[in-house]
Amino acid sequence: MNRFLAPRLAVHRQVESLGAEADLNRGLDLLADVKAGRLPATLRLYRPEPTVAFGQRDTRLPRFAEAREASLARGFVPAVRRAGGRAAAYHQGTLVVDHIQPQEDSIADAKARFGFFGGLFTDALRSLGVDAGVGEIPGEYCPGEFSVFGRGAAGRLKLVGTAQRVVAGAWLFSSVIVVENSAPIREVLVDTYAALGLDWDPRTAGAAEDLVPGTTVDAVEAAVLAAYGSHVQLA
Repeated sequence: MNRFLAPRLAVHRQVESLGAEADLNRGLDLLADVKAGRLPATLRLYRPEPTVAFGQRDTRLPRFAEAREASLARGFVPAVRRAGGRAAAYHQGTLVVDHIQPQEDSIADAKARFGFFGGLFTDALRSLGVDAGVGEIPGEYCPGEFSVFGRGAAGRLKLVGTAQRVVAGAWLFSSVIVVENSAPIREVLVDTYAALGLDWDPRTAGAAEDLVPGTTVDAVEAAVLAAYGSHVQLA
């Protein structure tokens, strides 16, 4: 049995975005339900509306209000998440994967989970022909030790960002996979990071289809479920 995963996961495909804030809050509601035993371990997949999800630290920067306005000007709804680091942007060309699971000692494997899920999403992308790996790219947005990147002729592109929220008795591991149409994401990040006064390299922002043309969100969703299916029973 894989120590990171429940033996069985209920798959919930959310057909439509609930809205930027509501989508984030829905993950927290599911975490509370799983913790209380009202729901089993759950895998939620959805395509969000255009959103810039700011981190808590971003809200304390002096020009945060300008960053929010920059997001809106690009057609992305600003929201503040409770888990994760700096601002990240996503839209309907991305796939959000929320894994919610009960665990008595939920903090025990918190860091190791990042490595495990980084490997899982790397395997899923490799199955589609993406030359993927795990690790922080110098200059990436919302930097993380366990970001998943893809290699191409122009260098490495960040493809998956991950975040985690741990409460007593359960955890939520949330991942955003950028699959299609990277240009609007790159553009809104350029504007919002400039407003926040944060340095980064826009060349690190990309999508799976930039590396393997024709890659779709549907194909990535199927690959992710296949990667999970090699470890657990999906229901």
